[in-house]
Amino acid sequence: MSALEDKFRELDKKNREALKGGGDERIEKQHAAGKLTARERLEILLDKGSFTEIDKMVKHRCSDFGMGEKKIPGDGIVSGHGKIDGRLVFAIAQDFTVFGGTMSRANAEKVVKVMNLAMRMGAPVISLNDSGGARIQEGVQSLAGYADIFHSNVKASGVIPQISAILGPCAGGAVYSPALTDFIVMTKENSYMFVTGPDVISAVTHETVTKQELGGAMTHNSKSGVAHLVAENDEDSMMMIRELTGFLPSNNMEDPPVRPFAGDVSEVDESLLNLVPADPNKPYDMMTLIESVVDDHNFFEIMPHYAKNIITGFGRFAGKPAGIVANQPAFLAGSLDINSSVKGARFVRFCDSFNIPLIILEDVPGFLPGINQEFGGIIKHGAKLLYAFSEATVPKITVITRKSYGGAYCVMASKHIGADVNLAFPTAEIAVMGPEGAVNIIFRNKTDSEKRKAVEDYRKAFANPYKAAELGYIDEIINPSETRAKLITALEMTQNKSVSSISKKHGNMPL
Repeated sequence: MSALEDKFRELDKKNREALKGGGDERIEKQHAAGKLTARERLEILLDKGSFTEIDKMVKHRCSDFGMGEKKIPGDGIVSGHGKIDGRLVFAIAQDFTVFGGTMSRANAEKVVKVMNLAMRMGAPVISLNDSGGARIQEGVQSLAGYADIFHSNVKASGVIPQISAILGPCAGGAVYSPALTDFIVMTKENSYMFVTGPDVISAVTHETVTKQELGGAMTHNSKSGVAHLVAENDEDSMMMIRELTGFLPSNNMEDPPVRPFAGDVSEVDESLLNLVPADPNKPYDMMTLIESVVDDHNFFEIMPHYAKNIITGFGRFAGKPAGIVANQPAFLAGSLDINSSVKGARFVRFCDSFNIPLIILEDVPGFLPGINQEFGGIIKHGAKLLYAFSEATVPKITVITRKSYGGAYCVMASKHIGADVNLAFPTAEIAVMGPEGAVNIIFRNKTDSEKRKAVEDYRKAFANPYKAAELGYIDEIINPSETRAKLITALEMTQNKSVSSISKKHGNMPL
């Protein structure tokens, strides 16, 4: 056997060692827990045969606490690049079968290398998290590694899309890298995120809580707002990420990917004529309008379980992606509160960072009143949504379907804060407040019959979009059945939008 053959045999042996991760026994345990291995996840996420691994042979450098004899190629991180629908992406997958996926200094360097490559090449980075946290045996070195990753997350923010999947444990300092990324997907049964676990909470506060109650997928998707999507299992989460990336550009210098569309862009939907009820206090489902106007009725909702009084997500219009922000009259009458303001602002800023046009569908009676809202800082949090819409330079197209009252009219991408096209249904009501409330203030000393007459007069004056249209605040009052065609026309008109701004480092958003 030649020396060259020996070298190839040695390479083949090392490759097989790396591919086995923590070994057959640990892989079986991973499967028994209902989870896939890091490599199995990447096989589903990426186009077949497209994955190229980086740093497959890296091992940790710790010799303390018995770690000197425990060295496995890859050291618990599988990293590299591949393709999703033919487009380049970078991926990092924690391997729970190797030291519980704990983060070593060597692992952190692998992650930072991939993130730096992703930024230089202008491609999204996807992180699949399944880890026991920092490797205790390395002490401050593992903590320093986490901090390096956090710093890379911040540098990449707004430059390339960053997507995290939580597919197992994610606790302590490990939660902050996902929190710095643009989207977090969690699996329903096997994932959790928290800064301090149930045992610590029990010892400190004497409260009893399970891992799922404290930081499970539905907790973070419906209560905390930390996560954006919930998946049934590993396979479902990988498919969600594949679909999500299809709406996003590879970086902040590109436009979102356009898909061929052969449908009729002038198609009308007569059912929308009856969408808005005659009774101004009767709710309806704004999702009906969204699904009517997007291509193939396909709407990819973001944060569907959190702050349901506002809807955020992606759709395509004649093949071109757009972000949609819509009030939902079916929940809290579509009013804005703390959670919906933060949810909306975060989504608007993401779309603006990555050149994704914004469609705003508006039916908002105002900001939610109440002591809890005021004490919770609704002024500050509501201002976040105002700031986000006002700052956004991407095309902004607003359709007012019914109520547009008070400060919420200003906030929801009105003409006055930079919306490019403002449309309204004939059912639109644009005023400082509703007729009854206005009359009770203006005519507080009048009799009941006089007030009823005043309510009718106020409704005739403001329970329609014509006054705003006379002033140029509404560009066109449209037939609801033509909404899709009007939106596509507006998107085409604004596609080359250019905005010059005053030179500054950055504004001071009300955080």
